[in-house]
Order: sequence, then C-alpha cells, then structure tokens
Amino acid sequence: MAIEPAALHEALLETSAATSGERVETLFQALPDRAERYRCNAAGLTLDFSKHLLDDDGWQLLLELAGSRDLPEAFRDLIHGAMVNTSERRPALHTLLRGTAGSHHGDKTAAVTDTLSRMAALVTAIHDGVIKGANGSPLTDVVNLGIGGSDLGPRLIYDALSAHDAPLRAHFVANIDPEDLDRTLEALNPHSTLFVICSKSFTTEETLTNAARARAWLGRAGIIGDALGQHMIAVTTQVQRAGEWNIPPERCFPTWDWVGGRYSLWSALGISIALALGWPVFESLLAGARQMDTHTEHSAPGENLPMVMALLELWQTQYLGTDTHVVLPYAQKLRHLPDFLQQLTMESNGKRVSPEGEPLSHHSAPVLWGSAGTIGQHSYYQLLHQGTRAFTADIVLPLKAGDGDMSARRALAAHALAQSRALLVGRSAENARQLGAACGFDDATSRQLELLGNHSHSLILMDNVSPQTLGALIAAYEHKTYFLAVLLDLNPFDQWGVELGKEIATHMQQLLKGEEAEANVDNATMAAAKAWRAANPD
Repeated sequence: MAIEPAALHEALLETSAATSGERVETLFQALPDRAERYRCNAAGLTLDFSKHLLDDDGWQLLLELAGSRDLPEAFRDLIHGAMVNTSERRPALHTLLRGTAGSHHGDKTAAVTDTLSRMAALVTAIHDGVIKGANGSPLTDVVNLGIGGSDLGPRLIYDALSAHDAPLRAHFVANIDPEDLDRTLEALNPHSTLFVICSKSFTTEETLTNAARARAWLGRAGIIGDALGQHMIAVTTQVQRAGEWNIPPERCFPTWDWVGGRYSLWSALGISIALALGWPVFESLLAGARQMDTHTEHSAPGENLPMVMALLELWQTQYLGTDTHVVLPYAQKLRHLPDFLQQLTMESNGKRVSPEGEPLSHHSAPVLWGSAGTIGQHSYYQLLHQGTRAFTADIVLPLKAGDGDMSARRALAAHALAQSRALLVGRSAENARQLGAACGFDDATSRQLELLGNHSHSLILMDNVSPQTLGALIAAYEHKTYFLAVLLDLNPFDQWGVELGKEIATHMQQLLKGEEAEANVDNATMAAAKAWRAANPD
C-alpha cells in the first residue's frame, strides 16, 4: 500500500531528492520573510516550522496532497461521527467530550452532558466538605488507579497545573509492580484517601490488581463493607461489577466505546483532574481543546496548525528519511508530555497494514521520545548534534511558565532558543578548526568539534501553561495524529498489537505457578520461568 495519489507521491520524491542537499540557512537567505510565512497560530499556540528542510515547492506539493486526500472533510467525518474506527466499526468521538459538534449527536450529547453534571456535583460536594470519608474525615488525597490512557493523560495534566493550594493532592498508580502502590500509600491516611478505579471493563489486570490491594489497605484501617464506597469512585461501563466492590451507582461514571483510552482524559476518566485541581480548571481544559477543534475545522490547510504538523511529519519520515521524533518541552510542568505523546502517536499509528489489510510499502509512525528542558542536554543531545541518526524535533517553549525566579526562567528560555539555533547552524569545519587550534588540537582532532546542524525541527510557543493552552496543545497533537493516519491510510483508533502480550501473559501466569504441563513455550522462556520460581518459592 503506497502513499496516494501516486503522481503527487512521485513529485514529492523528486522534490525531496533535490532538497536533501540544501541547508535551511540557505532557504532563509533566499526567502527573507520565511519566518513569518512558515508559521501558524491557534488557541494560544504558535507553530514555527521555518527551520524544517522544506522549500516552497515542497510545501505547495504537501498542501496539494492535503487537498487531494481531503483532510478537511476527513476532520468533519471525525467530529460528526463517521465510522473512522473501521476495524471495530465505531466512531471516534473524543471531540464530543468537550462539546464539539454536539448538535450532531443527540443522545450521545445528552449522555456527555449528564455525566459532566454528575461529575461536577460530586467534585463540588467533596471540595465543600459535604462528602467525607467513612469516619467523617475530610478527603485530602485522591489516588488514580489506571493504566495507559487512564493514567498518562490525567498524570500529565495534574503535574502541569497543580498548585500549592490545590483542593486535593493527586497520586497516580499504574504499574502492577506492588512497589508503585506501596510507595504511594505509605505516606497517606486511609481515612482521608479517595481512590478512582479507571477500567472500562472492570477487568483490566493491572488496575484491578492495584484496586484489590487498595481495598485491602482500607480494610486494615477498618473501612469495610458499605464504608468502602465512601472511599472509591469507578469509571467503567460495568456498574454491576463495581457494585460488587461496594461502590454505589452514584459514584460510577460511564466511559463509552466511541472514545479510545488514549483520547479519554476529557471524559470521566479525567475526574482525578477535577478532584485535584477544581471543576473550573477541568472546564477550562475542555474549552481550550474545543477552541483547537474549532480552529482545525475552519482553517485552511496552510494555516491549520495540527494539519501542518501532520504534513511536516509526513515530509520528514516518508521523504527525508527520519525515523524518530523527539519532543523537548522546556518547562518542568510539561515533563510528562513525551510520555503521553508516546502512547497517543505510537499506539495510534504504529501499524503495518491498511484498514483493507494491505501491507504498507512505507513506514508508519516514527518512534517518539523526549524529556523536559535542560535535563536532556546533559543526556542525549550529544547524539542529536553529532550522532548519525536522522530525527526531527518539537521544541515546546511556554512564554510564561510560572512566577519563579526570573533569572532562572530567562536561562531556561535561553537554552531552548540556543538549542534550536544549534540544531539549525551547527559548527562548520572551519570554525571547528579555528576552535581546535585555540585548544592546541591538530586538524584531525579538531574534526571532533564539527556539528553538521541542518536538523529539521519545529518551535512550538505556548502563551503560558494554563488549562486552556494545555487543552489546546493536547488536542493539536490528537488531530495531528489523525491527519497523519489519513495521509498514510491507517486506522489510528484500534490497537490490536497491544492484545497479544496480554493473551500470552495469562499463560505465563500458569507457567510461573509451576503448571507447565500445558505450556507451549520455547526453552529460553521455560528457563527464565524456572529461575523466577526458584527465586520466589511459595
């Protein structure tokens, strides 16, 4: 399965071949207003893509491709409820959770509105002290038990927006490793702790294992029977199963099959955000995402921020040969952004066949990675500047990220801009020779000081780190992921590759219990299982 239409694909291949020998600095010299032309704005965000190895010929071809694949209509299909998740025969209506195109969806809109109303009432009652723990203690901490989309999104938002005067302290437990939960609970008081169990099926192994251990922890404090329901909330479709845990129906919130987990922080799966930060913050988060939805629906491709992001990634990965994408947020508040985006992009677009089952003749999603701020500069930036791997980058820089020490904030911004500049210009062979000579190096040793530069990257400026701009940023990456899937002919809303490991893990459980008679495994796996059993005798 190749990128279509074939004529545009061939034209892009020809243009990329001609462009690959250019330098971005030369493109700036040829087009003095390049920085203004290769830029778009939306919802408190500015995308500067002028430092990509892309000239006007290539850009016009990409815009033609956006028109040929009718990306604007594809977005309308998404928000209006077309069956874009073809393998599971479902729409993907995460945009409806924030009110986008609500008039098109009748009963679904009513269900979302009712859920939001119920969430707001519970959150307000807890914050006002109307609802307390079983022994009358005010609730001070909320522990979110979830994994994947039920964890990464709420964790990112809370860490980015939390403040010293937040209504509740939030904690996030995802790993089935008991250390994750144990370390979280050791500093908490069971009588003032609330758990949110996020599991659509109420059978997710990691989440239910942690929930059972949390319930036992409450039980050891004398919180048993119906009293457990005062310390638990469930986000699930299985209200009856939640009831078996003494969680009353009024504390059960729905999640729907038309919302994928990695797109679900806007739903009741984000109730930990509202509990920890307040209902107005959650509403503002939804409003920022809705603003990006509106921009995406009504902006032309060349001015459409998420669409431009997708076209750039297509250009880099399919035509210029990059296969990794690094996200570099210069704000400690956004340190979990790369973690969240790893699931969003690689679980969505990590595919090898089209929706029709035809093998792809091109790569799909690039590997995404990254970390916050100057931390990475002392870790892997050496590879970025002088390694042999091809990559692209997003440098995310909030213009206002807090009210801390001005000199430190200025230094952080200086590092962000310096890295962008260094990725662009590098250090020439002549400059390396001169610097080496000053250090007493011979010419051969001086070559180690060369930096090729010319590394394509985007600079994403955020007005601030607020609920609105953060909501808009996440929505922009959601839509970028969808547009790239349309361009590559993928279904970004299923994740069959996740399921096989889960299936095999069930058999591995039996093997680790010593029930190997039925096991059908290789010798190496059997040896590892026996080693584990020897180290963990019953």
